[in-house]
Amino acid sequence: MTQYVINGGTPLHGTINISGAKNAALAILPATLLVDGVCRIENIPKVTDVTLMLEILRDVGASVGLEDGGHTVLIDSGGVRSGSVASYEHARRMRASYYLIGAFLGRFAGAQVAMPGGCNLGVRPIDQHIKGFETLGAEVQVKAGFVHADARDGHLKGAPVYLDVQSVGATVNIILAAVMADGLTVIENAAREPHVVDLANFLNSSGADIKGAGTDIIKIRGRKRLTGGTYAIIPDQIEAGTYMAAVAAAGGEVTVGNIIPKHLECITAKLTELGVEVEELDDALVVRRNGALRKANVKTLPYPGFPTDMQPQISACLSCAGGISMVTESVADNRYRYVDELKRMGARIQVDGKVAVIEGIRRLTGAPVQACDLRAGAALIVAALGAQGKTEVGGVYHIERGYEDIVGKLKGAGADVWAEEISDQELLTAGQTG
Repeated sequence: MTQYVINGGTPLHGTINISGAKNAALAILPATLLVDGVCRIENIPKVTDVTLMLEILRDVGASVGLEDGGHTVLIDSGGVRSGSVASYEHARRMRASYYLIGAFLGRFAGAQVAMPGGCNLGVRPIDQHIKGFETLGAEVQVKAGFVHADARDGHLKGAPVYLDVQSVGATVNIILAAVMADGLTVIENAAREPHVVDLANFLNSSGADIKGAGTDIIKIRGRKRLTGGTYAIIPDQIEAGTYMAAVAAAGGEVTVGNIIPKHLECITAKLTELGVEVEELDDALVVRRNGALRKANVKTLPYPGFPTDMQPQISACLSCAGGISMVTESVADNRYRYVDELKRMGARIQVDGKVAVIEGIRRLTGAPVQACDLRAGAALIVAALGAQGKTEVGGVYHIERGYEDIVGKLKGAGADVWAEEISDQELLTAGQTG
């Protein structure tokens, strides 16, 4: 088993280039099932969630080839047939596998997909997805761990869909189902996240007719056929924000490159409030922190608000900010499981429901800690970079689901970090002493 070892207290300096957006890739790759012809998708992040999604596409009969060291994927879904079913073990390991429901409904008017897995972030129902599918004319049942969806009349029909909450997953899935349905679909209260826009741009580049992506009303006029082509995925907003938080925690000056600065405005604004300097360039941000961090209050919100996927990382920074900060999680459930691990490092955090009260201390202390999900693992790395002494981070398979070569990128910026193999007995001993 692998763990990351970090000797903290070294300011970061240099350049960190950001990979393609994981969440965009996980929406766009299933969308290729709708396309007649070869899709060439560039700027693919080499993370385990994407690798798993490519395996799922192979499961259902797509031809998948890799170029550019795995950063470009060629997909031909001509061999996919109605009734194809992804491996249960593959599909249940990731949340984004539910996008296969929308894609298969859109192409074949029927789908059978295992209930999704992914990070344990509390109750994350797919009721809004089902509501959308049913509004478009599908019958949906959950049986024996699988979601079964079939168009009542053999094809889907466009219709107005109102989402009770701004759900990224439901917005994406309804787009996938509606893009080849008969007539016009209007999604109201749609999610506005950058990866929703990226999906719409990809589909439009293939011949779809989608308007309004990036606003809360998206209009989709169904097309009979989509065609292949080349498309490059946007940079990863959350990966960039994580490295910005790392500079806030460790100090120093880092150029975070290959980004879209507008996607990071909410994160930039909050880090500036903490006392971090952020200078905007064309496709990069220069992030500096020399003085002490200041307290701040944070509330997660749908885009363009502060992202829930950055809440653990900003909380790690606030653990060493002067004064008392409050963090309110209004998007996801069960987002505070990382708090006990930060407490092992000396953090003073009290959680009451969706609110965390953080009493900043001068500095955290290195300790053995365990990542319990993707962003929790990122938060532990951020904390460790600013801590005094050595931190050993276990459960790094969570981190590798969403961060490409995080050890190499941090090393390139001067961090004292490495990956090492550890036996199960060593892992047990570390847990007992930690």
